[in-house]
Amino acid sequence: MSEDDLFDLEMGGRDLTNISHMIVEPDLDLLQTIGHLEDPGSLLTWGFPECDDTSVPEFHLRQQQQWHMPDRYREMDIAEFLLDRCENQEQLQRVGQELLLYQQHDLFDLLRYLKYLVDVMRENHIIWGVGRGSSVASYVLYLLGVHRIDSMFYDLDPREFLR
Repeated sequence: MSEDDLFDLEMGGRDLTNISHMIVEPDLDLLQTIGHLEDPGSLLTWGFPECDDTSVPEFHLRQQQQWHMPDRYREMDIAEFLLDRCENQEQLQRVGQELLLYQQHDLFDLLRYLKYLVDVMRENHIIWGVGRGSSVASYVLYLLGVHRIDSMFYDLDPREFLR
């Protein structure tokens, strides 16, 4: 079965924990688009090709199109979702400011995926860190639950994350 078949089973509610073994065939076309296959008949060894003709935004867009997430996350209005979580004018302004920065960097799909990832971790009782590095400067990531540092309380500049 392919990686997509396995994903469809999982997303369709099939319990995969009791399956003793399963052969998942790699998507050779996908591997060839992001790297090279040295010996397709044995172990697959691949890497990212030298991409002199591919810009960073094009590369990121290509990778984002491979993210597996339910359509309800892929199609959600992430800006509306975040603005609805604001409790006062100061938060609305901060979220609006950050959303403009995220939009300038074409990262709305990333925000949708992070919402999905956090929901999956919560549903499965997976513990993740409280936050680290420059990501804690983002109030949007705080509202999504990616980290637990209220950047507005600590007066952190969101440009520290999105520069």
